[in-house]
Amino acid sequence: MAKPPPEDAKVQALQQNGALNPHAGAVTDPLFHANPFFDARDLVQVRYEMVRRHSVDGLPISAAAAAFGVTRPTFYKAQGALEAGGLPGLLPNARGPRDGHKLSAEVVAFVEEMRGADPKATTQQCLEAIERHFGV
Repeated sequence: MAKPPPEDAKVQALQQNGALNPHAGAVTDPLFHANPFFDARDLVQVRYEMVRRHSVDGLPISAAAAAFGVTRPTFYKAQGALEAGGLPGLLPNARGPRDGHKLSAEVVAFVEEMRGADPKATTQQCLEAIERHFGV
């Protein structure tokens, strides 16, 4: 089996920022096929251009959504995000918990007390003590 080609720097940057369009192949808008400036892999560019094609060029929402490989609800979400936050509003939101959710104030206080009594306590020792004391 042939080795896949290495990804270019732009793809890596898009991936790291969560802005790599997972459905780049579904983008059929002519601009993305005729002009190398437009990159269907760039999710922010695709969403911006989709909303612009409707707002400026008058492309119907259903046609714009289809041309950019998304559903109408996704179009409306992108339109709202652009209106509310400008171009940065189209950046993907960070996934996952918004704050620490596994450590209660009680566990943090326990660790602080433990580290105060024994500053050389390792992370592993702290974890074992937490498990023994709290059962987590």
